[in-house]
Order: sequence, then C-alpha cells, then structure tokens
Amino acid sequence: MLLRDVLYKVAIRTVAGSTDIEVKNIQINSKKVEPGDVFAAIKGTVTDGHQFIEKAIESGAVAIVCEEIPSDKKAGVVYVQAKDSAEATAYMAHNFFGKPSEMMRVVGVTGTNGKTTIATLLYKLFTVLGYKCGLLSTVEYHIGDRIVPATHTTPDVISLNALLKQMANEGCTHVFMEASSHAIQQHRITGLQFAGGIFSNITHDHLDYHKTFDEYIRVKKSFFDSLSSFAFAISNADDKRGEVMMQNCNAKKYFYSLKTMADFKGKILENSLTGLVMTINDVEVHFRLIGEFNAYNLLAVYGTAVCMGEDKQEILKCLSVLKGAEGRFDYVVSEKNKVMAIVDYAHTPDALLNVLATVKKLKKGFEQVITVVGCGGDRDKTKRPLMAEVACEHSDKVILTSDNPRSEDPGQIIKDMEAGLSPAAKRKYIPIVDRKEAIKTAISLTKPEDIVLVAGKGHEKYQEIKGVRHHFDDKEIVIEMFELLSR
Repeated sequence: MLLRDVLYKVAIRTVAGSTDIEVKNIQINSKKVEPGDVFAAIKGTVTDGHQFIEKAIESGAVAIVCEEIPSDKKAGVVYVQAKDSAEATAYMAHNFFGKPSEMMRVVGVTGTNGKTTIATLLYKLFTVLGYKCGLLSTVEYHIGDRIVPATHTTPDVISLNALLKQMANEGCTHVFMEASSHAIQQHRITGLQFAGGIFSNITHDHLDYHKTFDEYIRVKKSFFDSLSSFAFAISNADDKRGEVMMQNCNAKKYFYSLKTMADFKGKILENSLTGLVMTINDVEVHFRLIGEFNAYNLLAVYGTAVCMGEDKQEILKCLSVLKGAEGRFDYVVSEKNKVMAIVDYAHTPDALLNVLATVKKLKKGFEQVITVVGCGGDRDKTKRPLMAEVACEHSDKVILTSDNPRSEDPGQIIKDMEAGLSPAAKRKYIPIVDRKEAIKTAISLTKPEDIVLVAGKGHEKYQEIKGVRHHFDDKEIVIEMFELLSR
C-alpha cells in the first residue's frame, strides 16, 4: 500500500520526503521491523519509541511516523511528524488492513465490571441466532468457532486490526469486544467504526494508571463521545455515572435498569442456585446465570440485541439457555459434604462486594462463607485495604493470600491489605502467602453446605511471580481438594 493511503485521516504536522512510496507493513516494535516497513514511534508509559528510530531504520524501515523528527535524518527515509503517534498508528492500522471494522457490525463494551460476561453472552447469543461472530475478550478471542488465546483485554492496535481483518475475511458479520480504559486512552480502538457501545458500570479500578477517578471516568466517556449518529449507545441507568456517559453522545441513546424506568426494564423475581427468574419488559424468563450483577448483564445483552434488530421473543428464548464466561461465578459443589466453591475474577472492591452479596442471598441458613482473596502486584495499591475490608465484612472467615504478585513481595501486599481491617475484622482472617495452600486451607475449614469463594483470578491459568508465569488454576485446585475429601 502507498504510504499516503496509509496516512489517511492522520493529523500530520510536517513531512520530510515523498509519501508516494510503498510500505509492506506497520510496526510499533523496532525488533519486528523488516525491509519496506513503516515504524511508528509511540511514547509509552515505560519506554519511548523515539529511542528506537535508528534501530528501525537499520532493520529496513522506509518511513518513520513520530512526534519529534530526529535532527540526524537518514537519506532515503520518509519522516512524518504526527500530532500524536499513538492516534496516528490507529488510523494507519485501520487503513492498512482495509478498514475491517466497516465490513462488520462491531459492538464495544466498556465499564469496570461485567465487560467479559456481556461480550461473551453477545457472542454466544448471536452465534445461536445464526450469525458468524468474532469475540475479543479478557478470556479469549474467537473467530467464528476458532479460539485464539487472549494476551490483553484489548490487543495492541496493529494486532487488533489484523484480527478484525481475519474475522472479516472468514465471514464474520458481528464482532463483540471489550474496550478497556487502557485501550481507549492508548488509542488502540481509535479509528474503528462501532455499530454500538455498552456501558456496564464504573467503580474503583486502575488508579495506578489513570491516577484520579475523574480521569478514569473521562476516558470511559470518551468512547461514547466518539460514536457516530448511526450507532446506538446503551447505558446502565442504575449506575450514578450512567447518565454522564451519554452526555454529548451523538449515538441513539438507550438505558437499562432494575430500579427505575428505562427502555429495557428488569425485575428479579427469584435468585437461586438454579439461576435467575426475572421479567424483562414484563416478560417472565428463567436464566441460567446467578446474581443481581448478572441480571444487569442480561439486560445489557437483551437491549443490544433489540437495538440490532433481532426479534424480542427469540432473543429471550436463546438467552435463557446460555451460560456465562469462564471464571465468572463459576461454581463446583462437592459430592460428599455439598460444599460449594465459587471461582470468580472479582478483583475490585465493588466486584468482590457484588459476588459476596449474591453469595449471601444464596444462603439457606447458617452456612459459613469463607473467602480466599489477594491483590495483584505492580497495580493500584489504594484498593488493597478496601478488598480486605469488603472480604471480612461479608464473610465468616477470610484467608488473605497472593494473587499475581509480579515483581512485588506477596507478604508486603498482604500487609497492605491488612491495613484496611478493624480489630474485629482481624480476628476473622488468616494470612497464607501460598495461594494453593490458602485454597486448600479454606476448603479444609468447611462444614457441610458451607460456601467458599476463591476471588481475583477467575479464568486465569497462571500465577505471575517475579516475571515468570507458573501454571495455576483456582478451579483445578478446588476440584483436586474436593476429590481428596470425598475419599
């Protein structure tokens, strides 16, 4: 493709050289550059791509897109000074891969909690409705029936457009994707054409990256600000920022709610281990999913399908038999003592509170609730004491343990969590650094019909310690322990 066509819609300040040259690929990693490529120098949070311009040229880059043109320009190389390299790369990737998002109906889901479940349910629903769909989620990427392991909630801008191109080439008509705040801020989804956007909720998360809660909200809102008048936007009316997200949004606006009047109104009639019985716009349906948080997820999915022109009765019929995403309120019941263990990705104070509130509603009598929870290393430290506080307030016993400690000392992370505990709460908990031992201990403390919640990692099949990922699966350990106890 010609460089000038790749640069369509890019905010350019200056150009040194001719843009009538052919480029073979776009790279943001200088190690991947091959002869004929264009290298985009992006200023990241850890490294600045401008430091690798020379290395990219040595590897054969014929064009450089950057915010600051080097003083020592190499002959035969085209230099394009962009206003913002990350934003420029997003438009370039979209152009280079043939604007794939314009060939399909792409729906983005943003919010703190519920993104994975909403995107996964939409993918499953539209597949059952007879469409070939794509899914981009925290758990995995799907191209039709084919699974591609996920590396990030939203892949880097070049990988994302390449995946969308694959989906379009393989006949996908609909794509459902999570839009994380990092992806929005870093322009990974800039330039994509969205048929619609969904807002789930917003609570305390990622303040290590966004620094303030207001900035976090602003970033999420910018996704809706960018939607076109041909798109639809669906927001949670029961979240106090639900209205804020829709301000200045050009898309057709809709709301869903359990508590107030809305376009898509739900009411929970029954919430038990067999699922939810609820009305959606006065139609009574039994769903397999459990908990109030899933009632919201189901409303968001129903509303989206209606906005996309699907038959209301057919939507509810298909939704009623679907299960949620892996590692989201994923439960196992032991044969011998009927102890229930729930594995959930809850890694924010609000998500943990939602899961524990659901657990409380499932209790029939005097069953104990034992919670195993940790916090990730090299991430938002302000939520650590809050996580411990929520766990102790809503559980009978708590084991504070490791999550993904990454480069941090897991013992110190537990100490940071302990800081949120009152003297009464401190009598409820045990610190156990080894996560496997923590899960085993929690199960060994149970009496018949007790409930164990293992929170924080959900679908993850690894534990990251000192930069190394070790195989680790919460559900696997729970099942192993149940088998031991049944002997």
